[in-house]
Amino acid sequence: MLALTHLASGKVREIYEIDEHRLLFVATDRISAYDVILPDAIPNKGRVLTGVSLHWFDYLDTPNHFITTELGGLGLDQAERLVLDGRAMIVRRAEVIPMECVVRGYLYGSSWREYQAGGGPTTEHLPDGLKMGEKLTEPIFTPATKAETGHDENLTEAGARDLVGHELYERLRSLSIDIYQRAAEAAAAQGLLIADTKFEFGWDDGELLLIDEVLTPDSSRYWPADEYQPGKTMPSFDKQYVRDWLDSTGWDHSPPAPAMPDEVRDGTAARYTEAFERITGRSFADGTG
Repeated sequence: MLALTHLASGKVREIYEIDEHRLLFVATDRISAYDVILPDAIPNKGRVLTGVSLHWFDYLDTPNHFITTELGGLGLDQAERLVLDGRAMIVRRAEVIPMECVVRGYLYGSSWREYQAGGGPTTEHLPDGLKMGEKLTEPIFTPATKAETGHDENLTEAGARDLVGHELYERLRSLSIDIYQRAAEAAAAQGLLIADTKFEFGWDDGELLLIDEVLTPDSSRYWPADEYQPGKTMPSFDKQYVRDWLDSTGWDHSPPAPAMPDEVRDGTAARYTEAFERITGRSFADGTG
């Protein structure tokens, strides 16, 4: 723990209070699957997440909570600063809007399973006859509740409007789809498709801000464009590799999760590093700042 007031622990992040206006976000190397934190960390995962978020905050130029990665003035000793290097950022303190803003450009994952089963909140506006992984005519906005523990719950459009109000719903939908489309265009130039992603927003002094991580391999599904084929299972630069291994063990998704073999841990770390390099166009060895 740091010599700052610790506010919260997430599945990946530790959040500390600096003052009434600023927080310190620290991305750890923890990894979760099926809402359970695994006992093994993934080397450099937190640095990848932080570096990718910083890349997109800079590229998108959308009002967001990021202030700086400079940690001087926080009273940290040299050992603490070394541990935090590349994985911490000072951010504006925001009032979090309690809704995950999910955008899907392709029909895949849980949304595809829902569609196959006859439809539901994330597929209520989709036509019949689509294939797994098919690119949608237009990206769709499929928000979910922001759960403190356990699973987020997908919302119907009516439920989402009731949760945040019609005016804010329209603003979040429009902004989320715009960010997704601009990011997808940039990712395509790097040979990547963004199948889906989720954003979080919050208020600070009346300003709507993009907060938390953004377009990371943990919050987004990236595919190699040259391997894209509708109807086929797609390789991705996220923790699907870990999920596939967990499924092969027969684990029932209840804590504790099984220990990870070295090859799975190292293979996952390599996928995160590759994600950083392909998304940002920079070598991970050059640092994440």
